[in-house]
Amino acid sequence: MLPLLRIENLTVEFHNNETVTRALNGISFSVNRGEIMALVGESGSGKSVSSLSVLRLLPTPPARYKTGSILFSRDGQQAEDLLQKNKRELQAIRGNQIAMIFQEPMTSLNPVLTCGDQVMEALLLHRKLDPAEAKKQVTGWFEKVKLPDPVSVFSRYPHQLSGGQKQRVMIAMAMCCEPDLLICDEPTTALDVTVQKTILGLIKELQQQTGMGVIFITHDLGVVAEIADRAAVMYRGDIVESGPVNELFTRPVHPYTKALLACRPVNHQRGERLPVVSDFMESGNKKAAVKTSQLNQSNATDSGPAPLLEVRDLSVWFPQAKNFLGRVKSWNKAVDQVSFDLVEGETLGLVGESGCGKTTLGRALLRLIEPVSGSIHYKGRDLRTMPRKELQPLRREIQIIFQDPYSSLNPRLSIGAAIAEPMKVHRLFTSEKQRKDKVVELLEKVDLKAAHSNRYPHEFSGGQRQRVVIARALSLAPSFIVCDESVSALDVSVQAQVLNLLNELKKEFGFSVIFISHDLSVVRYISDRIMVMNRGQIEESGPADTVYFSPRSAYTRKLIDSVPKGLPDSSRL
Repeated sequence: MLPLLRIENLTVEFHNNETVTRALNGISFSVNRGEIMALVGESGSGKSVSSLSVLRLLPTPPARYKTGSILFSRDGQQAEDLLQKNKRELQAIRGNQIAMIFQEPMTSLNPVLTCGDQVMEALLLHRKLDPAEAKKQVTGWFEKVKLPDPVSVFSRYPHQLSGGQKQRVMIAMAMCCEPDLLICDEPTTALDVTVQKTILGLIKELQQQTGMGVIFITHDLGVVAEIADRAAVMYRGDIVESGPVNELFTRPVHPYTKALLACRPVNHQRGERLPVVSDFMESGNKKAAVKTSQLNQSNATDSGPAPLLEVRDLSVWFPQAKNFLGRVKSWNKAVDQVSFDLVEGETLGLVGESGCGKTTLGRALLRLIEPVSGSIHYKGRDLRTMPRKELQPLRREIQIIFQDPYSSLNPRLSIGAAIAEPMKVHRLFTSEKQRKDKVVELLEKVDLKAAHSNRYPHEFSGGQRQRVVIARALSLAPSFIVCDESVSALDVSVQAQVLNLLNELKKEFGFSVIFISHDLSVVRYISDRIMVMNRGQIEESGPADTVYFSPRSAYTRKLIDSVPKGLPDSSRL
């Protein structure tokens, strides 16, 4: 039987004035019916270009299909080359025979249309149903993807749903016409582990029910091991290795595949330098990659110094419902009477599902969100009751690294200006030249070059932008930094580089960190202690290894059990 999809010798280039960038170098792979085929690799490896090429969604120009064919065979019929289809023929295929779930549902869903209307649109276009029947089928699909109260969700707008619920709406939209091929482009990247497990199980269940083929694009090898039958590893526009998942991950041949497996924090001791891709690609073997020297891990909790930060009974509430007079009837207790200490030089991990209150807590500590009660003592002074005029000088010592570096950088400022701006605000250094010299020093600290200072945020990769915001946070030599999901959306290899960088900088500068994440394996690797948050309260806390390997709370065990399993220990590769 013919494969459902067969890509042969596909070469894609992007032409920009005199510059030609080759994104795909004559790649070939196939997807069978009833099979999940994973494309794995870092950002820029060509995964998304490959998937967008199948549906001809790349803008032409600047994209050009130089060589190759994309052969699609529906119902065992003669394969047709999608590169030879005209716009009208492609329109009949998109969303009908081949559907796609995009990485970021908030930017993929129309904010001014209800979720139900957006899913209905595909049925009305491709199935020619009357509106009443289309609405009935949409509600049925909302039930299949396990959305709570499907009738209510039909009339809600995207901003009224959580990230996991929006992703389920996208799955319903992709599945409603029962496509032969489903393309999933990083559909679980920004989701917490429990929602991710639910979404992966849902895609697998729907795939088995319908027998469709699936192309699953991700940089998370744990997800691949959980869901895929076969995988192809992409590196700089080439497929460097492919095969059945079990074979590929237990007996990898190419250095790049070995590097991706070894970069994961889960198989490394706290503070141990994580291997990075360059270690493997330069040497071709693992011996050069593994450096077991422990970076400085704070033992401050054992030596018993006075806490740098003391939080007592901190609460942050938001109005949930009001009466007709505008008085609040009920509150959303995002943070509810939370107490903890942070000692000097310590890294405290804060974990929990989306909506548990961890980001609200992190921002409340900096008074970016105002608490309703409790105290935040920093070096003996209560930040919560302090007038803002007195709080301003302390902003030098307390910094935050936000989850999305792109949205936290001004697109109109070069990164050099962005890093220098806090120094200007706090009147550090007496001349512009001294500030520029400091910017260059900070860029080099985070493994960027002095020449990068004149570039703008859009000219950098996600990992590079994350280094820029780390450099900006360090520009004021802070004593305390809140890292809010600072590695959650990064490739595993870039994540390893950023985690190594944070450990090295912490050793050099001696700052304390609250590290917020939904990824317990990352938090266990980088933290001295872990606090688990659930519904605005601290569910469990203790030494990192104790909480991770011997959790007391059922909620913590649920989080740990949701982490994708099935990958080999990198030390055996």
